[in-house]
Amino acid sequence: MTGKGRELADVMERRKVDILCVQETRWKGSKARSIGAGFKLFYYGVDSKRNGVGVVLKEEFVRNVLEVKRVSDRVMSLKLEIEGVMLNVVSGYAPQVGCELEEKERFWSELDEVMESIPMGERVVIGADFNGHVGEGNRGDEEMMGKFEGQMVVDFAKRMDMAVVNIYFQKREEHRVTYKSGGRRTQVDYILCRRGNLKEISDCKVVVGESVARQHRMVVCRMTLMVCKKNRSKIKIEKKTKWWKLKKEECCEEFRQKSRQALGGQVVLPDDWETTA
Repeated sequence: MTGKGRELADVMERRKVDILCVQETRWKGSKARSIGAGFKLFYYGVDSKRNGVGVVLKEEFVRNVLEVKRVSDRVMSLKLEIEGVMLNVVSGYAPQVGCELEEKERFWSELDEVMESIPMGERVVIGADFNGHVGEGNRGDEEMMGKFEGQMVVDFAKRMDMAVVNIYFQKREEHRVTYKSGGRRTQVDYILCRRGNLKEISDCKVVVGESVARQHRMVVCRMTLMVCKKNRSKIKIEKKTKWWKLKKEECCEEFRQKSRQALGGQVVLPDDWETTA
């Protein structure tokens, strides 16, 4: 992310991206800063040379942020309220294949804790570099499959009843590959959401032609939050008495007649008039 902030903001503006999860930011600290073009980055990092995660928001959504959880330099989340809908955005950066098993387990434990802290009625979107590919040949799973690292993604998705959004939309290879390095082309970056909210996502693919990151490519999805409209009771408006109309003789006469009818035909006012006036 160092020196790439404005470039990333320009891509988001050009591609009409409102919220973006970023990894390997390599910015030390736990702050929020403007990166230009009307975007703000919430980030967390403990080392300027490795790891670091963040969430970039369009400025208009910054006021909707209710909570920021900076769990570690591999996991952080933001809770937003958008038109009454609670949306939790989680950014994750899984340890690479060569890292110690303890570090990998710590990452998945942190991700589990974040998920368990979110009420079931709230939306969740996870954008992460899982450093594991979900593909063919894993335990016979037809929906979500991969090798060992990818299996961790599969197991997490099943455990939390999440859907790996990337695999639900049939795309040609160019719009599936998220990582390119030399002759290696693979899919390691994923977007996850609750299975029950999958119907709110209409598309998901890799953005081709943008090169903010040297090896990774941006994955975008189009999500439309289903907002439950509250029934508003009709407000009764009292009619104003238009006394000025009594200046007209015909209106004045009509008022006299209706007043007599209301008084039962009496011409003289009743004795209790003072108490009823």
